[in-house]
Amino acid sequence: MAATLTAPSLRARKDDPERLVMVTAYDAPTARIADQAGVDLILVGDSVAMVVLGYDDTLQVTVDDLVHHTAAVARTRPRAMVVADLPWMSYHTGTADAVHNAARLVRAGARAVKLEGGRKRLPVIEALCDAEIPVIGHLGLTPQSVHAMGGFKVQGRSLDSARTLIGDARAIADAGCCAIVLEGIPDQVARLVTATVPVPTIGIGAGAHCDGQVLVFHDILGLDDRPAPKFVRRYAALKSEAIEGLSAWASDVRSGRFPGDEETYHLGADAAAALGADAAAAQAKPAGGLPWHARGT
Repeated sequence: MAATLTAPSLRARKDDPERLVMVTAYDAPTARIADQAGVDLILVGDSVAMVVLGYDDTLQVTVDDLVHHTAAVARTRPRAMVVADLPWMSYHTGTADAVHNAARLVRAGARAVKLEGGRKRLPVIEALCDAEIPVIGHLGLTPQSVHAMGGFKVQGRSLDSARTLIGDARAIADAGCCAIVLEGIPDQVARLVTATVPVPTIGIGAGAHCDGQVLVFHDILGLDDRPAPKFVRRYAALKSEAIEGLSAWASDVRSGRFPGDEETYHLGADAAAALGADAAAAQAKPAGGLPWHARGT
């Protein structure tokens, strides 16, 4: 098994022909599964809002939420590098807030933080790097900008927007990002970004030319049967298997088939015999009238 990634070794993977594997997971059980599967990075994403907490977008989660979920993942002590999202409004209000909030995620167990945006985020990226907090950038379809973008739409389709995106990638890499997530952009644009920047690119809906790929744990394994984005490939159908298993258990409970002898604790023979004798003696004892608490005054 490969050694745990650090920010320097992640940056060095730019020249590695083997692609990076990042999975978005949010709790201890999924983190253990992802780590045992051998992924390189576990992203505790603000997508927890939609995938786990039932919100319609990522804007509802707070730093407290991300600290909670990051700590749950980190407590499994994964070999994979734990990366935590800085949620909406945790870094938009200035560098001091950004450093403070990122430090909370690092204390919870993150080895790097991820934030969205291009050149407008340069002061924040530089401040985080000055504070020795590794940063991963995120360009293209940035879900925290859903209202400004008018929805979850592919970005970089026009010549001007593609050039802007490539320039943003160069700028945030120069500012200190150790990797860049590229989401929801044409594959030709992702290929140009990947060829241009000196740090690894990790794609999600950005084609096959990135240095790595990331998907959400629940999407890969079919734990949610809602329509998946175009860029998702399902490798299992665990929701249907889970429903089948729970339905079988419920049927056994209703019919009395569960629990069986193998799921039941038993007394030793001597203790069972003694308790049986106690019960028999109690039944044989003549009734002594009503108990004191049932008597009238």
